[in-house]
Amino acid sequence: GFAGELRSALGLFAIRMFKSFCWRNLVQRWIRNQVVAPVTEELVFRGAMLPMMVPCTGTTAAIFIAPLFFGVAHFHHIIEQLQLGKDRVSAIFLGSGVQFLYTTVFGVFAAFLFTRTGHIVGPILCHSFCNSQGLPDIGSALSHPQRSAVLFCYLSGFLLFLVLLFPLTDPFLYGARPVCSLAEVGGAPICQ
Repeated sequence: GFAGELRSALGLFAIRMFKSFCWRNLVQRWIRNQVVAPVTEELVFRGAMLPMMVPCTGTTAAIFIAPLFFGVAHFHHIIEQLQLGKDRVSAIFLGSGVQFLYTTVFGVFAAFLFTRTGHIVGPILCHSFCNSQGLPDIGSALSHPQRSAVLFCYLSGFLLFLVLLFPLTDPFLYGARPVCSLAEVGGAPICQ
């Protein structure tokens, strides 16, 4: 009767609202992870912090020191996970330690890209790509039915990365005068 129809209509309405909320949430997360976080973090940690550190520490030291701040900036995830009660405290701190390590390593790579090319776009795009891909799942690769082929691809990709890193970041490829050169002239980086 009428009560059954009403329940059915309310159920359909609830399902539509839930789907709408989930879709909106997915879009908002994508925008945050693929656009907002890469742009803001790279502008702060590479575009602002790195040029300020170079005169004090030198280019090479700045490439390795600035990413430590980038790694520490991700410790806010500890608070989120503790509030949600998602895991044991020891597991949360272990996970955050691992995240600190890989964000710091990525920060070194992004700082290297910025200093070699003089442009912030490369680190932003790499940051967005890394956020979309996450860490390689070596555990799944080791248990994959075609383990040797998957591991060969991992190894080939890593070796190609190492071989092509310097040729593809050659400052010559990015214009005779990059937007910002962290080469020290008179003790300070040159920015237009």
